Amino acid sequence: MAELCLDLFWTFFKIGLFTIGGGQAMIPMIMTDVVQKGWLSESALMDFIAISESTPGPFAVNIATYAGMETAGVGGAVCATLGVVLPSVIIIVIVAKLLSSFMKKRAVAEVFSGVRASVTGLLASVFLTLALSVLLGISDVTAATGVSADWIGIGMFALLLPLSFVKIKGKKMPPVVIVLIAAVMGTLAYGFIPA
Repeated sequence: MAELCLDLFWTFFKIGLFTIGGGQAMIPMIMTDVVQKGWLSESALMDFIAISESTPGPFAVNIATYAGMETAGVGGAVCATLGVVLPSVIIIVIVAKLLSSFMKKRAVAEVFSGVRASVTGLLASVFLTLALSVLLGISDVTAATGVSADWIGIGMFALLLPLSFVKIKGKKMPPVVIVLIAAVMGTLAYGFIPA
């Protein structure tokens, strides 16, 4: 049991350490590691992704706690949760000490600009993978389409990006409006797609 808890801690520590952009950006790594190790089935993970989006608290903490609990009980939940949170705590402490001097450097600002773009592409890929899996039952996007889900997600993002520049009475459309439009579109699409 101790070995499994250590494995949970280390797996979620790596996920927390190497993922930038919040909980949703962790989904590809979580899907790979957790499903490959047999801790959760892909369908159980998809169900919990949906549940954790609608429950309070950070997504990464929710999913780590759930995976740990399902795998090794309360000890596993504690280890997985500590694993996913600890890298952020360490990085925040380091960055807080050094941030003011580093952020003034042009190279650092350019790196953060690139990171934002890559996170956006990752989120678009996650959206596409989840949408195809949930709505159409396609679990392997690359096999079904012949194109990597990452590239399809980036293409979809490029098509949807103009929404963020739409102006209402001279002001940019608020993100809440974009989310509501997406929710309505998803509801309409889900209602018309046969089970």
